[in-house]
Amino acid sequence: MYDHVIWPEQYDPKISPIYALNDINVNAPAELVWKMLVDAKNWAEHFPPEDQVEILSGESELALGTRFHRVTVGFPMTPIVTEFVPGRRLAWVTTVDGDDSGSTAYHGWVITPTENGCHVLSEETQQGDFFLELIGKKHPGALFRYHQDWVEGIKRKAEGHSEKN
Repeated sequence: MYDHVIWPEQYDPKISPIYALNDINVNAPAELVWKMLVDAKNWAEHFPPEDQVEILSGESELALGTRFHRVTVGFPMTPIVTEFVPGRRLAWVTTVDGDDSGSTAYHGWVITPTENGCHVLSEETQQGDFFLELIGKKHPGALFRYHQDWVEGIKRKAEGHSEKN
């Protein structure tokens, strides 16, 4: 049994209009996958769409409380890391820069060590008019597809790195 995201009440999937769960087994150490996730400035190495990430609070990697900026599908966003359990859990809450509708998203990652490497789980919920219009109405299923590409990219990069070592 794999762990799932620990949801703050206001982001629970039961009350969120948009929700995506993506997971994958990776034949590489959990520590390697963790390093890839906290190294946000280099996400594009395994997931090219995330090529505009900047950590605003000066750290070289994500940590609890880190504010960072990213451009996702053409929209600038400012997430803040709200959960950080080294090697196991990472989550952030996101607002869209310039959006005044109060739209937010919560994205969590859970890494569970397995016999052959690790299991990577990504879950996200989205609330508010911005996300309902963009994702819910104009691009249904886009959040799931985007994150599926991301977890598959993590798998390819981590397993490729493990084979070289």
